[in-house]
This record gives sequence, structure tokens and C-alpha cells, in this order.
Amino acid sequence: MTRRPPARRPGRGRRPRRRKNSDIEKLGLIALAGAVALSLVVGVLRWLAEHPWVVVLALLAAAVASGVWVWRRKEAAQWERVRSQGLRYAVEQLDRLHHRQFEFAVRDLMHRDGCTDAQQVGGRGDNGADVKATDPYGRRWVIQCKHRKAGWAGKPVGTPDLHVLNGTGRQIHGGDVLVMLTNGRITTNATDFAKSQHLHLVDRHLLAQWAAGSRPLWELLRAVPPPRKPTSLS
Repeated sequence: MTRRPPARRPGRGRRPRRRKNSDIEKLGLIALAGAVALSLVVGVLRWLAEHPWVVVLALLAAAVASGVWVWRRKEAAQWERVRSQGLRYAVEQLDRLHHRQFEFAVRDLMHRDGCTDAQQVGGRGDNGADVKATDPYGRRWVIQCKHRKAGWAGKPVGTPDLHVLNGTGRQIHGGDVLVMLTNGRITTNATDFAKSQHLHLVDRHLLAQWAAGSRPLWELLRAVPPPRKPTSLS
């Protein structure tokens, strides 16, 4: 008997053509996408060539952003070095100081935070300023200190205590940030007056936080004026 050849399965020979067609279609789409992308790039380059000021502005913006980033990194590193030096006070230690020693302690804390020119100026004829300093951002600080032996239980700082600072801090001392600082408490009327005159208050609780070395004073106060232009201190 003669054997019959095995029957071919229908359609087996057509599959390679479909795959080939599919590959061609993919290559066509890729080529089309590449052509569109290339035309967009060429169009953008032509537009930039016709408007060179856009390139200049973009480069300037990038330079400014880079400068600000480097400056902030520098300031953060400087503060970290200062903080690692470890000048800290417990508020109870400050209570035991003489009022003049208290002023020197405030000066040292400002110096710790990076105010290299911080100085104690309190005494006769101080015109309401006990400590003056320039922070790393170029802002001039004028601080009046009110030391209370009894701390929070002592006489509170009232509105009359703020009048001298408000009258001389900017006009005579050229201060950007005027601060009334005490190891005691501050009356509500004084707080309202300070807000109306853009004065800054540091009471016992805020002083304890600052003296403990957590952050520089300008990060603890609200609504501090913006930095001035960088100076030799920044």
C-alpha cells in the first residue's frame, strides 16, 4: 500500500508574513516619531536663534539659582559648625547671672549663631540697646535685655519698657530687627504694642529654647525682615 503524505495544516505558512508586516509597521512608527522629535528640536533651536535673549535669561536664572543653593549650603554648614561648638545655657543658669553678665551671655549666644561682630553695649547712655550684632544675612540686630532675678515670677516687661527701644532702635542704632529679651514674662499690652510697631519679643520660654542651642534666634522669631545683600559676614 502506498502511504499518503501528511496533510498540511492550513495557514501555517502565512504567519511569518504577518510578523514581518508587524515589524515593518513598528519601524515605521519609530521613524515617524523620530522625525517629529527632530523637527521639534530643529524648530526650538531656530526659535532660540531668533530670540537669543531667552537663552541669556535662562543662563542668568540658572546662575542665580545655583548661587542661592551654594550660599544656603554654606550657611547651613556654618551654623552646623557653630552649633557643634556647644555654647548652651539652661534658663536657670541665666537667672543666677548679674544683669550685666546676662547681657554678655546674650552677646555670646548671638556670636554662637554666627554674628561675628556681636557686642555688649549696655550701660549709661546706651539709648535702649544692650547688645548689637549683624547676622550672617546682613541684618542689624538691636537687643534690649531685661533680667529678672525671680524669672517668670518677677516683674513683667510692659509697654513703657518698649518705648525707648522703639524710639531709638532704628533711628539711632540703625537696627533692622529690634528685640526685647527677658528671662521673665511680657504683658499682653506690651505684646500688642510690639506687633503694631514691628518689634520682636523673647520671653522666658523662647529664651530657654534659643539658649539650649536648637536653632539661631532668627529662625525662632516670626516675621523677621528678609536678608540684606550678602556681606563680608555672610
